Amino acid sequence: MSKLLSLEEEPPSLAQAELPLVRKPSTSLLDLNPNGLAPPVQLARAARARFVVSQTSNEFRKRHFPGVKTAEWNDWRWQNRNRIRSLEQLERMIRVTDEERAAIARHSGPLPIGVTPYYMSLIDTQNPQQPLRLTTIPTLAEFDRSPGEEEDPLGEDGHSPVPGLVHRYPDRVLLLVTNFCSVYCRYCTRARLVGASGERALRKADIDRAIEYIAATPAVRDCLISGGDPLSLDEERLEYVLSRLRAIPHLEFIRIGTKQPVVQPMRVTPSLTKMLRRYHPLWMSLHFTHPDEVTPEVAEACGRLADAGIPLGSQTVLLKGVNDDVATLKKLFHKLLTIRVRPYYLYQCDPISGSAHFRTSVDKGLELISQMRGYTTGYAVPNYVVDAPGGGGKIAMLPDAVIGRDGDDLVLRNFRGAECRYPDPDGTLGK
Repeated sequence: MSKLLSLEEEPPSLAQAELPLVRKPSTSLLDLNPNGLAPPVQLARAARARFVVSQTSNEFRKRHFPGVKTAEWNDWRWQNRNRIRSLEQLERMIRVTDEERAAIARHSGPLPIGVTPYYMSLIDTQNPQQPLRLTTIPTLAEFDRSPGEEEDPLGEDGHSPVPGLVHRYPDRVLLLVTNFCSVYCRYCTRARLVGASGERALRKADIDRAIEYIAATPAVRDCLISGGDPLSLDEERLEYVLSRLRAIPHLEFIRIGTKQPVVQPMRVTPSLTKMLRRYHPLWMSLHFTHPDEVTPEVAEACGRLADAGIPLGSQTVLLKGVNDDVATLKKLFHKLLTIRVRPYYLYQCDPISGSAHFRTSVDKGLELISQMRGYTTGYAVPNYVVDAPGGGGKIAMLPDAVIGRDGDDLVLRNFRGAECRYPDPDGTLGK
């Protein structure tokens, strides 16, 4: 508890390194190679166990961090301390375009540039249109504000009864425990908050107040822990939050929303999963954007979480020029299933300020869902939703399957567009 009190605002990027406790990779990783994942070329030893290191990240480490051993590379705290945060760092690693350079120079305030060395190893050094590069390196389009865009498009601040807590749905709350992310996504819904006023965890007093609100509100049965990224907290801070929540009798369901296993897979250590096991039932929503993110390291991290009994679902934002074609989405969702992650949500991009260059039409999203539904397993087809502006909540978007009625029959359209009939004499749908 003393650490929580004394270091409650310590930036995760400044935390002191500890040797990671890591174990032998799950054998399920080996089964992934036929599905397109390159086998690991090196296994870094640390504390009598191992992390997977792919050829891509190993070559990047040797090129840009030649004095860094694999044990350091696989230390998540080292990854945080050595994030790419400036134009000078970026120019040593990729060919920066004039537009990227101008955008970085112009930026101030929240949503700074921030990329872990691991995730930087996945970014194309020459092609500014590479999907992962588009989502992490600023461009001047961020400064163009279009009609309907807002700093807080979901109205979270207006549904916050106490600092750090959003209570929009009757039985669910959102608990924001930090404004820090290891990698800042340029389309972030909370662009107004992340990285603002320094990088820090929520004050313990605010966390306590939020948890007291949940404890005093019996209607709340579900809490989503988010931020920033809650897995950027160390185990002691995160366990404090989980233990306080689990002690509330009417709170049945705890979820963690995170991108850490994707952008910093070495964060998923045995000590983390051992701690998380104590707080079941615990679920986790992982933020995946593109199939290039499904690497051997990420497969191993997801395997550790799944082996700890944590159900994993993915949340993907539909982004123009990044994943707005059926081949890319199917490849991503198929890869996720092979690493035991269930595609759960496909989000229409929220209308945050400066997001027009990322947003597709809703028509496009429905078209993509239509091209997947029936053409691949239902497990690989997520729910396509619009999170309604102003706090209206998630609205499921489905291709219209109802054509009408013919006598006692409901006339439907299947995935091929063919007309089908279902006997429904007592129904009124389609009239």
